[in-house]
Amino acid sequence: MSSAQSGLRRRSGIGLTSARARDRLAEQLEQRGIRSQEVLEQIRRAPRHLFIDEALERYAYQDNALPIGAGQTISQPYVVALMTQALLMDDDGRMRRPGKVLEVGSGSGYQTAILAPLVRQLFAIERIRSLLDSSRPLLRELGCGNVRFRHGDGKEGWPGQAPFDGILVAAGAASVPEALLEQLAPGGRLVMPVGGRDRQKLLCVERSEDGEVRENLAPVAFVPLLPGQE
Repeated sequence: MSSAQSGLRRRSGIGLTSARARDRLAEQLEQRGIRSQEVLEQIRRAPRHLFIDEALERYAYQDNALPIGAGQTISQPYVVALMTQALLMDDDGRMRRPGKVLEVGSGSGYQTAILAPLVRQLFAIERIRSLLDSSRPLLRELGCGNVRFRHGDGKEGWPGQAPFDGILVAAGAASVPEALLEQLAPGGRLVMPVGGRDRQKLLCVERSEDGEVRENLAPVAFVPLLPGQE
């Protein structure tokens, strides 16, 4: 088989990377409590096997985190779906479609691929250049044309594009960085893991006229939110 045929075969998805495998994954996430049909539909559509090393493809549609190199991981699909749902779904079950969303720690780009179709503009920051260089062309190829990318320090946010209607952070810290809170628009939400290396909770912060409303969603385990760039 030629390399071109192999690449086409990988993108088409067969066997363990087929649409049927994605459907099974979406059904599992729904059983675990993911209520948003819009989020579940993106889980069905997104070819997660393209965001990991080819040697790990057989695990792509299991609900597990996987290594993506540079000491980073691709989050488990349940956590990706939960974070997206928390960012976008109102208490009555209706989905918001925010104008501008910031994603901190875009990694291999899988969370970006889930989130991009559900928002108007997505601004994705990644501190590790090699991950950004791999994910950017793949996301473009998959039709995520509303995403702007930046190689930078996610703890600083993206001041030139603030305020954001939503901020999603895919790395953990002891507390929410003040710079990110300052870049959250009134009525906006921020979702990120907060806590120590061994114990983190997924936190949702909503900015209202009366201040901030904070809710702990679930225990999680994320790589640390580090400063600087690589």
